[in-house]
Amino acid sequence: MSGHSKWSQIKRQKGAADVKRGQAFTKLGREITVAAREGGPDPDGNPRLRHAIARAREASMPTDTIERAIKRASGGADAAALEEIVYEGYGPGGAAILVESLTDNRNRAVAEIRSAFTRAGGSLGESGCVAWLFEQRGVIAVDPAGADADELGLAAIDAGAEDVRVEDGTVEVLTRPADLDAVRSALEAQGVRVLSAESALVPKTTVPLDERNAASTLRLMERLDDLDDVQRVYTNLEISEEALRAYESR
Repeated sequence: MSGHSKWSQIKRQKGAADVKRGQAFTKLGREITVAAREGGPDPDGNPRLRHAIARAREASMPTDTIERAIKRASGGADAAALEEIVYEGYGPGGAAILVESLTDNRNRAVAEIRSAFTRAGGSLGESGCVAWLFEQRGVIAVDPAGADADELGLAAIDAGAEDVRVEDGTVEVLTRPADLDAVRSALEAQGVRVLSAESALVPKTTVPLDERNAASTLRLMERLDDLDDVQRVYTNLEISEEALRAYESR
């Protein structure tokens, strides 16, 4: 199974715990603020903001919290201090890892991210070392809810999707980034339950690793994702069921 597909499922499963400790709301709020700062406060004319708000609502973020995050974009120092930085490296065994960071302290962010890589037996690389292995895609996760997954896949293709993957009872729909909203709306209009929809970096090819290194890579990704300055983590790891069991049994 592709790294993005399985990692997205893991993220959804641990989402409730993230919300309880407030970390998810903090990260989503930062994303909303920066999106509004860069593209304006109107989600109708700002796709990045629209998608950030949609993700916040999927996480049950209160409306007033979302509105405060948008207002912070014009609030001066707080919004201006946030920097978007991408870090690239390799996990134990050599799988590529790309880390999107949103931070108000560049030195703290790089120190914590480098420490996580080093402790896991991986390495932080130079800018551009793994970015070429990924491409920007719209990714929609759909719950078949008893419907035929193949039929849902055909409906997604008819709605403008480029590719559909059916894995572990979940349908993952891939689109061009510009088509994400249209495909999502078309599926929801047919009564399809959308679990998540986002613009994400998807690996062009995946790398299989042995069980030990694959599980170690997943643990590294979780540690990175738990850092306050990290927004998203991507990998080109091919995750087997054996590796997943080893990771979950730790």
